Amino acid sequence: MDTKIDKDVGRFKRIIRGKVRENLKKYISQGEMMGKQGKDIVSIPIPQIDIPHFKLDGNKGGGVGSGDGEEGDPVGGEEGEGQGSGQAGDKEGQHALEVELTFDELVEIMAEELELPRIEPRGSEDIQSMKGRYRGITHVGPNSLRHFKRSYKEALKRQISSGEYNAEDPIIVPIRQDLRFRYRQMVPEPLTNAVIILMMDVSGSMEEEQKEIVRITSFWIDTWLRTHYKGLKTRYIVHDTVAQEVDKDTFFRMRESGGTVISSAYKMCAKMIAEEYPPEQWNIYPFHFSDGDNWSERDNEESVRIIKEQLLPACNLFCYGQVESRYGSGKFIKELTKHFANDEKVSLVKIENKDAIIKGIKTFLSTGK
Repeated sequence: MDTKIDKDVGRFKRIIRGKVRENLKKYISQGEMMGKQGKDIVSIPIPQIDIPHFKLDGNKGGGVGSGDGEEGDPVGGEEGEGQGSGQAGDKEGQHALEVELTFDELVEIMAEELELPRIEPRGSEDIQSMKGRYRGITHVGPNSLRHFKRSYKEALKRQISSGEYNAEDPIIVPIRQDLRFRYRQMVPEPLTNAVIILMMDVSGSMEEEQKEIVRITSFWIDTWLRTHYKGLKTRYIVHDTVAQEVDKDTFFRMRESGGTVISSAYKMCAKMIAEEYPPEQWNIYPFHFSDGDNWSERDNEESVRIIKEQLLPACNLFCYGQVESRYGSGKFIKELTKHFANDEKVSLVKIENKDAIIKGIKTFLSTGK
């Protein structure tokens, strides 16, 4: 039976979800939700909600409420006492309420607001892993796994059958033979694997602002996909005129001063898939971020060829996000649009600034692939 406090808590949670949804674009674009605390909790500032507080009655009277003293006596010392600088104000202070949500709750809010479809994993239904679950009961085991309800019932049945049970003084004392313990059984569980291959142009035309946009966008992509795949891996490739695989920290910090050859990243990505991620066993998501400035038309043609012949046959979805910079030409997305505008396995989006991040996330993830 729900109590009044349970209903109040439920109402407060609905208010929180509503406020998060109202300000989702701001939180995502500014990265405010990325302050991860612990394994599954994220802290979010909600300044629009008043913190509950006690309110004085309308007579605004002073004085002592109880104990020694006369009506009107100051509390805590003589009138006029006190230290400090500045003048007292008559305005209410600004409060920022920090609320904590699990990533599952956070992703659910984002999915509702952006109307994201559930992803339907392909392949690998026949791949299974063994997972332990407490599905059985045994007569032996450690006290930490004792099943108290089952042990109590066994003791009750024994005492009733032996005539020891006294309804007027119902004391149930389990003995060793009554004890029951939870038993961990290994059961097969379908395993769906997925890999995100993040590629980024780190040539001289990509500045810190563009990398921050990539960092925030890739965070949300990773968060969404992890709700669908238990075995999600992420690989990182950076490129200028040549490509190399790096770790996560290097991916977001590295900056070169050379030119740009986009096909170098696609070749490494295709090689990685061919050698390590069989398409019949893996759900594969290549994401490439660049300012659209490529070395030559010839390399544009080579990049398109690799996408058509090697990446699309293997992957669930190929995504290209073009971030604007003051140095990049921005022509590459036009080349991809010319060849893949109607291909349902290709998702292309321009991310002009941080305000456009949410548009990019929706475009990338709205296919449900």
